[in-house]
Amino acid sequence: MVKIGGSEGVDRAAVCTDIAAIVRGGQPVVVVHGGSHDTNQLCQRLGIPVRTITSPSGHTSRRTDAQTLQAFQMACRGIINQQLVTLLLGQGVNAVGLSGLDARLWQGERKGAVRAIENGVTVIIRDDYTGSVEQADPRLLSLLLDAGYTPVISPPAISTQGEAINVDADRAAARTAAAVRAETLVLLSNVPGVLERFPDESSLVSRVSRERVEEYVGLAQGRMKKKIMSAGEALRDGVSTVVIADARVPEPVRSALSGKGTRFE
Repeated sequence: MVKIGGSEGVDRAAVCTDIAAIVRGGQPVVVVHGGSHDTNQLCQRLGIPVRTITSPSGHTSRRTDAQTLQAFQMACRGIINQQLVTLLLGQGVNAVGLSGLDARLWQGERKGAVRAIENGVTVIIRDDYTGSVEQADPRLLSLLLDAGYTPVISPPAISTQGEAINVDADRAAARTAAAVRAETLVLLSNVPGVLERFPDESSLVSRVSRERVEEYVGLAQGRMKKKIMSAGEALRDGVSTVVIADARVPEPVRSALSGKGTRFE
């Protein structure tokens, strides 16, 4: 299973070419992607303020009111998902674009109240459409894989109340990998992997045991925290190996599978 990062600098064409080679070789692949950078760009074009929320624990996430949620859906499902499907189709792969809404692929609770730190003060936000994927339903994915199709899944997810919600695509990928019983989850980003001294790319950590995942969550900065958390969750739920690797290199997926990046097991 491959999750394509939504950050600036990710070479989607190279990733899709690599995925296509793997699929043509007889190995089924489920693709998940994010859309943070494209959502920011679209919001700027539409005049929608790009805001973030910092939780009391220090985690940063997108502030997703109703207007931002619409832009998020447009960027993820309407732009990136179709771009990836088009690239894969061009490589001879029968790709099918989906969102976490479809057939309730991804379901979870919408956060009723979000605690955030603003100017050193804790505030409560109640109009935020965010949540986390608590359940990934593998049934539709299994039908597609068995029929020779390659699913390409984007946020949002569906809440238990029937609302679209912004979810973290790395953690959704972890849930999905476990649901389809994937042996390996590759999380592709715009860095070589976990860096001991960010942003020094020569300080790459090549391996993290499952016993040390929490330690590295504490050391990581920015989006890498969520990726390491996702790796730990996937391992806990039965995925054998997770690799956080570089999407900017040739053959990024096969490079990750051959030992590049940071390997969690």
